[in-house]
Amino acid sequence: MITLPDYLDALQSRGRYTVTKAEIVSATGQLPRTAEAALRRLKAKRRVASPRRGFYVVVPAEYREAGAPPPSWFIGDLMRFLGQPYYVGLLSAAELHGAAHQRPQELQVVTDRATRPVRVGRGRIRFVKKERVLTTPVQLANSGAGSIRVSTPEATALDLVRYARVSGYLDNVATVLRDLAERIDSDRLADAAYPGESATAQRLGYLLVKLGFGEKARRLAEAVASRRPSPVPLRPDSPERRGAIDPQWQVIINEEVEPDV
Repeated sequence: MITLPDYLDALQSRGRYTVTKAEIVSATGQLPRTAEAALRRLKAKRRVASPRRGFYVVVPAEYREAGAPPPSWFIGDLMRFLGQPYYVGLLSAAELHGAAHQRPQELQVVTDRATRPVRVGRGRIRFVKKERVLTTPVQLANSGAGSIRVSTPEATALDLVRYARVSGYLDNVATVLRDLAERIDSDRLADAAYPGESATAQRLGYLLVKLGFGEKARRLAEAVASRRPSPVPLRPDSPERRGAIDPQWQVIINEEVEPDV
């Protein structure tokens, strides 16, 4: 039977950086308690990290000081281990699409249920709960150790507005949208804005026009108009509910948005 360090080396040589406790027990022939003791010793040496009980990340030599490779290396395997659908979204997705005014300090992941955050080494993962994870448009992106699911530019723009608080509030959302807009397709944006959440589409459309990307919101404007929308506040969590109403988007301008220069 192979030793645990040799087994981890073999995984890494094949470009694999995650493994479960059950796989380790099966491959090494060790008793579960023996495997756990060996894993504790390797964790102390920063040879492995464990973002969730029973799930381990192989740490290459160049990431020993950091305590773990970047979360994007193992997020797909972790979510499969947890049995949850996911995609990398919000500011993390915007960065992957080339729109990152400030590099996010965490990997932002959208899933279908409340999930505890992960901190492993210097890396952090924040989970955002969303019901329509499986129907959100996504694409594959290279993570450095395989492919991960990432929301499309259009879905990312909608999520940034939908979860503005997680995205650094509206000023930061507008700053990121200004860079992301070049990658947005008008037709795909309208398709990504599902009818049950017109308020998000109204707010996003208003912001795109304000930022000078009205053509990107052209099809979205048609879709919103067809739904006969009611006025919605630009910032729904603000105690201020009054303000001028944008006639095209029916958005109550209860906060002035100022993107960073």
